[in-house]
Amino acid sequence: MAGTFAYLGPEGTFTEAALRTVSAAEHGVRIPARSVPEALEAVRSGEADAALVPLENSVGGAIPVTLDELITGSPLMITREVLLPVEFVLAAREATPLAGLRTIAAHPQASAQCRHWLQANVPDAVVVDVLSNAAAAIHAAAGEYDAALCAPIGVGRNNLTVLAEKVADRAEAVTRFALLSKPGPLAPPTGDDVTSLALSIRHDQVGALLAVLTELAVRGVNLSRIESRPTGEQLGTYVFFLDCTGHVAESRVGEAMRGLRRICAEVWFLGSYPKHRLQPEAPVPAPKGLTDDDFADSAAWLAALRGT
Repeated sequence: MAGTFAYLGPEGTFTEAALRTVSAAEHGVRIPARSVPEALEAVRSGEADAALVPLENSVGGAIPVTLDELITGSPLMITREVLLPVEFVLAAREATPLAGLRTIAAHPQASAQCRHWLQANVPDAVVVDVLSNAAAAIHAAAGEYDAALCAPIGVGRNNLTVLAEKVADRAEAVTRFALLSKPGPLAPPTGDDVTSLALSIRHDQVGALLAVLTELAVRGVNLSRIESRPTGEQLGTYVFFLDCTGHVAESRVGEAMRGLRRICAEVWFLGSYPKHRLQPEAPVPAPKGLTDDDFADSAAWLAALRGT
């Protein structure tokens, strides 16, 4: 059933393009927000059923404001991830030789990801910072700048002409987005899932971070991402954001989370959801001795020893 979806706007950005790959959002109501906090507040307030925001980029790394918002305010849960290849286009009001361009509007992150291409192909053009990829397209359409470095979705909406496609220094660049909603029943495991957590460690415990990694490693839970963010309370205090393979309903992941709960000052469960793969790839099975059946067998064995 279609619903209402907030996203980091304005219209014509990569975030909107990513959201429109979600079937329910394509047929639902889409609300652009001015910032990540505003998009997530729309969910917390009930104005939207879910919100899509950028989580990390393969070139620029994590999006700090998104990480901070995940552990601020009332809880939200990631229900889906969306991976979107980031391919910029250079567009203008009409066909123009690249050598004739003098000003190009671009979001700073876009120009940073295309810096070498711009130097090689339009060395005489001045790149002017604007607030978003969508704003770049709008400014170019208005004739305020000769061209725009923008998302493909912004070309048709602003009646622009593409001067160059797939503009990027790294053709494989990908942005990962997270679809968040209020906590609710979890979707069942698919066999190829991600569990996201945030945790703070006890600072009076020697080797605390090693202990965290050990809880995962001894249960065969692969750690696919770890990021740290300062708490803002005092220098040297951090929250760690983790992505692990597997689903909280699986025994090995659940056992690892129990262990983290025991040794950490605080643990936030941010969701278990299907992994999005741009290319088909077989998931890695649980190691021998760490399947759900293995955990059930060992639990039954211990219960028998205890006479319970």
